[in-house]
Amino acid sequence: MATAKSLVVVESPTKARTLSKLLSRPYEVKASMGHVKDLPKSRLGVDVDDNFTPRYIVIKGKGPVIKELKDAARRASAVYMATDPDREGEAISWHLSEVLRPVNPQIRRIEFHEVTREAVSRAMRHPREIDQNLVNAQQARRILDRLVGYKLSPLLWRKIRGGLSAGRVQSVAVRLIVDREREIEAFVPREYWSIEGTFRTRAGESFKARLFARGDRKYGVPGDEGAAVIGDEAEASSLVARLRGAAYAVAEVRRKDQARHPSPPFTTSTLQQEANRKLGFSASRTMAVAQQLYEGLDVGAGGPVGLITYMRTDSVRVAASAQHEARDYIARTFGETYVPERPRQYRSRRDAQDAHEAIRPTSLARTPERLKPHLKSDQLRLYRLIWERFLASQMASAIVDTLSVDITGGEFLFRATGSRVKFPGFLILYREAREDADDEREGWLPPLETGDPLVLAALDPEQHFTQPPPRYTEASLVRALEERGIGRPSTYAPTIETIKKRGYVTSRDRRLAPTDVGRMVTDLLVEHFPEIVDVDFTARVEDDLDHIEDGRADWQQIVRNFYEPFERTLARAEAKIPVVEMPEVEIGESCPQCGRPLVRKHGRFGEFIACSGYPECRYTRPVGIGVACPRCGGEIVARRTRRGRTFYGCSTYPSCTFTSWDRPVDRSCPRCGSLMVYKPLRRGPELRCTNTDCGHREPAEPAAAPGDRVPARAGAPGPTH
Repeated sequence: MATAKSLVVVESPTKARTLSKLLSRPYEVKASMGHVKDLPKSRLGVDVDDNFTPRYIVIKGKGPVIKELKDAARRASAVYMATDPDREGEAISWHLSEVLRPVNPQIRRIEFHEVTREAVSRAMRHPREIDQNLVNAQQARRILDRLVGYKLSPLLWRKIRGGLSAGRVQSVAVRLIVDREREIEAFVPREYWSIEGTFRTRAGESFKARLFARGDRKYGVPGDEGAAVIGDEAEASSLVARLRGAAYAVAEVRRKDQARHPSPPFTTSTLQQEANRKLGFSASRTMAVAQQLYEGLDVGAGGPVGLITYMRTDSVRVAASAQHEARDYIARTFGETYVPERPRQYRSRRDAQDAHEAIRPTSLARTPERLKPHLKSDQLRLYRLIWERFLASQMASAIVDTLSVDITGGEFLFRATGSRVKFPGFLILYREAREDADDEREGWLPPLETGDPLVLAALDPEQHFTQPPPRYTEASLVRALEERGIGRPSTYAPTIETIKKRGYVTSRDRRLAPTDVGRMVTDLLVEHFPEIVDVDFTARVEDDLDHIEDGRADWQQIVRNFYEPFERTLARAEAKIPVVEMPEVEIGESCPQCGRPLVRKHGRFGEFIACSGYPECRYTRPVGIGVACPRCGGEIVARRTRRGRTFYGCSTYPSCTFTSWDRPVDRSCPRCGSLMVYKPLRRGPELRCTNTDCGHREPAEPAAAPGDRVPARAGAPGPTH
């Protein structure tokens, strides 16, 4: 009689296919398709009077999945839960074990951080029980978020409008964006000047130097403590006149080697930041592609395999075996001089959970070039980023030759600096994309010695103004959340997606700006629920969740400590907050049906244009996308067909019948001047000319066509072409 197989349960079909190839015959692998139980959507689902007991129910549509898993468990010799190695994965395993234990009590948990044959085999040899502390930490997070969302969101619906929501992390993220916008609006630029001199050596070589000091006072920008500021053109002109008459010579030459060290391998947040800066990926796009790389892809001979380690981590720790593999690869590929004396060790943040390794390739032998025929464009680009960053993190430091020269002329001091790479080290492979980087702007300087006379060839005074702080990008927002201890690696991407979908923020040139609704909701929460949007308070909650995971705190007590004052605040706010009327702003157009002014309104699906004469006149249309109709000059708007598909048409329909399935962009074709549209292709997005006789196309930034929020009532048929 054949021996019964063991059942291995994972979340996704992709991971199931990969594991099926990696495990031997005695195992059957099934996917749960994510969570099988959750709190109900239609009600709170938490009994606050019964010690915050959650009331989990089977998720709608999961009945057939559960039946299939039960049938497989009933005939299996044992059941192994192989969900992701984090709190949420532990909670999924716990719910699955509750469902399957009645038909098979032989249930164990296995955990692996890379989907490779060696890692999975090792996990199968060391099964464990469900970690209830991890489950409780996830339950506490879920219940806290449910209490905030299901108690506070209805208040916003009653006081402002439907479709709004508040959240323990999302509301803090919106507050950061709102506060930054107000800093920008309140900013008053200050004028200042700089003076650059062009000097010539006796050999006729020229170089530039900046006016650095006058006597004991350094020149700087407004706000530099103790620095002198050249405040206006008159002062700059006066200085230029004084500088022209001075005799100049080299006062000091300083030259030294500086080591530039590689960055650590990626954590979740640094991967999201770098993918945003280098690849233009949103946080959610980065995590979706990383999940594919982790769960396994078919890369030729041997079948599917996981290409990276687990992508939700706040640790920069690297396994010794991976370090040795990296050192061998570096020595073979680049030479022994590129291998540091000892393997590099990086220190994780003080508050890091350090449960997993950093994000790295599962094998350096799978180079991006080898995988190119097997991966889609997004997969290859992200894999290359992870592969190169990890390998560079284990390489020797770069050595940069730096030169600083002081030039005196009477009471004035000019300074010139130069740098050049003496030994590239890790820079031969990878350079970090800093948003504020000014790398490699400084070139080298001609040969100079102390006492060398110099000729002042030119003076260039330049006007500047101080700049306000920049708006957050997705990358800088993730960094700000992490630095403040708000949320955890798994929460950054869904948080950003939520605040965009709710209409609290909008993306302008890939930077996040608050909407009127975002400001209004933030102000209301700051006034009446200061703790919900308090950065320090939210960070302390994250610490409490970590303590639950470590077994140092009781999850129900943590929830109670939060809920009791929150409930009292909620009752006071309900009585004090008046109903807020969202302002209706006229857009400068007349209603085509009745002639009254059109206004911009807010509904549960976002902003839309409507007649100010409602309800007598019910004319509405979507908000335009900022592109003129190529036929009549009207505004192009996003609409939906009866089946829900988005298309683009002229706002003057039915007078003008222009339509397009592809999103038009505010740019004319450089060849023929026709309208260009955005095409989100698998190999990478393009801009295409709509003139078929022209056929011009060019690469596009992934963020060039943000999603459109289209009111439910579209009001026009779809394109016929």
